[in-house]
Amino acid sequence: MSSSQHPLPRRKSVGVRIGAVLVGGGAPIIVQSMTNTDTADAAATATQIRQLAAAGSELVRITVNTEEAAAEVARIRDRLEASGCRVPIIGDFHYNGHLLLTRYPDCAEALAKYRINPGNVGFGRKKDSQFSTMIEKAIEYRKPVRIGVNWGSLDQELATQLMDDNAKRADPLSADAVMQEALIISALQSAARAEELGLPRDRIILSCKVSGVQKLISVYRDLAARCDYALHLGLTEAGMGSKGIVASTAALGVLLQEGIGDTIRISLTPEPGGERTREVVVAQEILQTMGLRSFTPLVTACPGCGRTTSTVFQELADNIQAYVRSQMPIWREQYAGVEDMTLAVMGCVVNGPGESKHADIGISLPGTGEAPSAPVFVDGKKVTTLRGENIAGEFRKIVDDYVEKTYQRRSDKTGA
Repeated sequence: MSSSQHPLPRRKSVGVRIGAVLVGGGAPIIVQSMTNTDTADAAATATQIRQLAAAGSELVRITVNTEEAAAEVARIRDRLEASGCRVPIIGDFHYNGHLLLTRYPDCAEALAKYRINPGNVGFGRKKDSQFSTMIEKAIEYRKPVRIGVNWGSLDQELATQLMDDNAKRADPLSADAVMQEALIISALQSAARAEELGLPRDRIILSCKVSGVQKLISVYRDLAARCDYALHLGLTEAGMGSKGIVASTAALGVLLQEGIGDTIRISLTPEPGGERTREVVVAQEILQTMGLRSFTPLVTACPGCGRTTSTVFQELADNIQAYVRSQMPIWREQYAGVEDMTLAVMGCVVNGPGESKHADIGISLPGTGEAPSAPVFVDGKKVTTLRGENIAGEFRKIVDDYVEKTYQRRSDKTGA
């Protein structure tokens, strides 16, 4: 059974069309990301969007926070289309979205979706009118909306009201429980108000993001039980490096296993000089290792031990993983199903041949004291033994040949 046909039950949600991408409604879980460029710099932003899309991001969000940024959104969209990149762009609005969408109709039209935070869309008497303006623009331009509530920018008026009500209870809830309820109520009330204004239910996505793993699990379990809107998952500030990856995996893994979540983002803080695309790779790997989707062949490799004092297998595993990821944009266009291919790069005779036989293509490198040869297995059968200084290049050639012979060309599949 392929990973795209995983038997895990999925929560039923309303499908939302964002450009050519369907979120919810039983569609595969969608990966999204966000730029960290100044949106007013159209060239830099378009370049990063292309990089994120090439890495596999199916939706890309950009900050629209100033008039200069709003004025460039349509130009960014034009740059992307001219280069053949058609990934939907989401506009992230805070505080002044009602003004920017009104003053810059080209921006409102060019975006595929608007993200609204009800905690800072407006305050006091202005809140409803400014929220209403953004929803009316979404209706006018036929755009979906994500109502994204954040722990760090929660509607303080609502939170205070719930705290006051809680204090009057005979058995008051904890402050954390009240804040969780405030998050959920803010999302649900805002969605209800959007529907009252005329935004169809199939153009609404909800999120309630926090930065704690257990809190995120609790909030989304509660939210999922109380509505059928499509849900966007993610820790609001996952962190940097392994901490961010582990926290995101721990939280999203539990929710996805329970069938909760229609689209995800991994909000990693980039390490100095690090690639923004890392968050896309992590999101894909979470979904793929859980068997929920396939994006690119993943390489099984042993961790190494005293039998593998050489670094050859580590270098080859890294080489092959990087190679297949770099080739995937090309393979994805040419071959159907190549993302399901499995590879194994093993370091010694203990598990090497066995793991190699279980993969579509596997290689068992010599461990310490073993003969300097590397048997290669294809579809469970030994086909050759590699030796010498160019094992990596020869193994890549075997992978290329396997892709060519095994996976049907898309032109053949369509009859073109």
